[in-house]
Amino acid sequence: MNQPIAIPLPTKTASRWNSPYDEAGLSPLVSVFMTQPAYSRICVHSVSDMKNEVGGILVGQWCMNGNGEQFVVVEHALPARYTRQGSVYLTFTQESLVDIHDQIDANYKGQKIVGWYHTHPSMGVFLSHYDTWLHNNFFPEPWQVALVVEPVSATGGFFIRQKNGVLDPTRYYGFYELDGNYGRSMVYWTNLNQFEEAEGDNSK
Repeated sequence: MNQPIAIPLPTKTASRWNSPYDEAGLSPLVSVFMTQPAYSRICVHSVSDMKNEVGGILVGQWCMNGNGEQFVVVEHALPARYTRQGSVYLTFTQESLVDIHDQIDANYKGQKIVGWYHTHPSMGVFLSHYDTWLHNNFFPEPWQVALVVEPVSATGGFFIRQKNGVLDPTRYYGFYELDGNYGRSMVYWTNLNQFEEAEGDNSK
């Protein structure tokens, strides 16, 4: 059954990183929480080729808290093999998708594909027309997200569908970094700013 897991928002063990668009009055369907190992793996993969696009799959859980707020937890990042890529494009082949599903079946049973990531070397953080087509066709669930990383300028952001289903390819969101390193952040993307959550009842 394709239903979210009912758990509290894990804000007490997370640091919020905001993008310039997070306070723009938009209504994203989900918030994104990402573990430090997943972030680290994405960053290492992103700088492995500074001229051509690389990418992979985000694996974790789709969740909902007691107030009906939806969020995804990115627990793992799986670099995609067998892709076709160049300086301005990345394509997941059938072999890529079979390999990813084999990895999930073998190592991450019970977890979902919550989205994907890819790089835009020297191009900026946005979704191209092709990226948007790929997202809508390969990751059609409303809660699935797209992460774009620009490794040259060390920037990145998540593209998330709005509650009305609209996906804006020009406005990206930040995320919550799940703390696995005793309070020390790993986030170094220069376009995101750490935000202190106001004390409140965000854990239900």
